[in-house]
Amino acid sequence: MVTGCASLPRTSYAAGDAAQARVLDLADLRRYADEPAWRFQSLRSQAAPRGPLTYLALSGGGADGAYGAGVLSGWSETGTRPSFSLVSGVSTGALIAPFAFLGPRYDQTLREVYTSGVAETLLESPNPFNAIFGSGLFGNKNLRGLVARYIDAKFVAEVAAEHAKGRRLLIVTTNIDSQRTAIWDMGRIASLRTTESLNLFRDVVTASASLPVVFPPILINAEANGRQFQEMHIDGGVTAPVLTLPEAYLLRNASMVKGERLQLYILINNKVDQEFQLTDNKTVDIAGRSSSTMVKGLTRSTIASTYEFARRSKLGFNLSYIGGERPTSPPGFETAYMRDLFQYGYDKARSNHAWSHAPPADGLDATPASETVAALPTSARN
Repeated sequence: MVTGCASLPRTSYAAGDAAQARVLDLADLRRYADEPAWRFQSLRSQAAPRGPLTYLALSGGGADGAYGAGVLSGWSETGTRPSFSLVSGVSTGALIAPFAFLGPRYDQTLREVYTSGVAETLLESPNPFNAIFGSGLFGNKNLRGLVARYIDAKFVAEVAAEHAKGRRLLIVTTNIDSQRTAIWDMGRIASLRTTESLNLFRDVVTASASLPVVFPPILINAEANGRQFQEMHIDGGVTAPVLTLPEAYLLRNASMVKGERLQLYILINNKVDQEFQLTDNKTVDIAGRSSSTMVKGLTRSTIASTYEFARRSKLGFNLSYIGGERPTSPPGFETAYMRDLFQYGYDKARSNHAWSHAPPADGLDATPASETVAALPTSARN
């Protein structure tokens, strides 16, 4: 039994190989977040898409992705949801991002993914031996199957068609070998229109949603210096709770549409307000509370720095997140909880109360920025 759970040995490769690695024999399918800003020029289109530039960034959050799915669906109902120039997704946000990119006609698909109960099947039949001798408590067969069920060749061809119009779809994974944040150009991958590129598209989405220990990592074939090997990729949220691109990229693209401001929409599938909670003096409880505190702190820091960048650059800043009054997410993917959260996000967006224009206030007793903005008349909010 132990032998069956043991992980398979990997082909060794060095840091020099990792630095020169190509996927599908191409060097422009992804970039790393720590690369110089000029390296991101390959993500730019020769011609900007028509209309105001809009950037939707979707965060991680597991089952709380039901919130983002609900917000997008409710936003569609208002008739004001834009066709985003750029969409990025991390973790559960990576599952949402391709459908958000293709527009409201996929709202029903998002509703199905997050409210039908299919998500609960992702955590069926845990194997404790896998956590010790393998690479994940749960296998990734169900997660891979979920991605493949909704992302087929026709779907990827639609992404390629939008990419050709100048729109961009980015998914974030963590290369755990190199400890770097990988930003994949999904439209470029889709444009290859091969069986291998379809498989890579699915692998990247699956990898971004593969929470460490819970799901096994995804091994992605690469080559460098005449050698073939596999990179190990996991949840993008390990290194980036939500994707913020280099300033040079955003500013160059913002200047491509004269007289129009780039609108940043940051959709956080999580709570960001500081919350008091008496933590039991037990290892599991302390570990869980520490992890959630770390993620929340990094998310708040990312939001604050993005807000300051937007303010300096005179860009539109829009933020949506789960209110502190909502119940804490239960373990796993509980269908009743996800349905309720989807409806909560839907109702907020449908009533035009989903977006605030400032970061959350500091302090446990502070009024959340989202509530403050929602109380203002439309003219004041703008």
